[in-house]
Amino acid sequence: MDDAEILRRFDAELRRAPVQADPAYRVEQLPDVTRIVGPGPGVYDNFVQWSRLDAASANAAITREAAFFASQGRSVEWKLYGHDTPADLGQRLEVAGFVPEEPETLVALDLGGALPPPVDPAGVTIERVIDPVRFGAIDDLMAAVYGSDDDWRSEVLGAELAAAPDRLSVYLAMADGHCVSAGWVRFHPGTGFADLWGGATRPHWRGRGIYRALVAKRAAEARERGFNFLTVDASSESRPILERLGFRSLTTTTPYIREARPAA
Repeated sequence: MDDAEILRRFDAELRRAPVQADPAYRVEQLPDVTRIVGPGPGVYDNFVQWSRLDAASANAAITREAAFFASQGRSVEWKLYGHDTPADLGQRLEVAGFVPEEPETLVALDLGGALPPPVDPAGVTIERVIDPVRFGAIDDLMAAVYGSDDDWRSEVLGAELAAAPDRLSVYLAMADGHCVSAGWVRFHPGTGFADLWGGATRPHWRGRGIYRALVAKRAAEARERGFNFLTVDASSESRPILERLGFRSLTTTTPYIREARPAA
């Protein structure tokens, strides 16, 4: 299947009509956008996931969505893909108070072809973890890698697993009793897609094939479950590795963030 067809299916199956694993997230499909409204006011709970706009309609839609989330005291992420229209949509979002974060690249692996080869990093065990109590190791890992004290990942993953255990697999890379890397894969029943998340590795454990091992494990599981494609929003660091493993670049993706304004 060519890249354009994979991207068309991705838009139709995951962006336009997503089915959330956690029922606390509400999907609202408007004629020109799909928005997701989560349980909390934070930016990680609220999204504009898809849009079909043109030069004449874009400003009104942006103003409407900004007002919708602001009226509820919610921050929001507008997920802008490189092929979204109009071509200056990002500039229009900035004028409306949305702030762009670092762009990434949407890459996809056709699971009908060759899979990334298994990797067995020396001294490291890759474990699929089903006890959400152990997800706290991911928060500790992120704090070590990024210097952040946020603990929302373990909470979100635990809620997802409780709501739909067949839609999430979490893998930890363990060495000497410590989590040195982690990655998870979300499955989207009724679609051809699964997607990869995570992959951060403690600095002194990098360069040993741990990231590749995590990708290979999750790709094998996705194919075993009957999915056709595996996608990743790849950073500039991970994209070359993923491309060497057979992933193809489809388009760019940039989060545009509009923070909730404090009450006067």
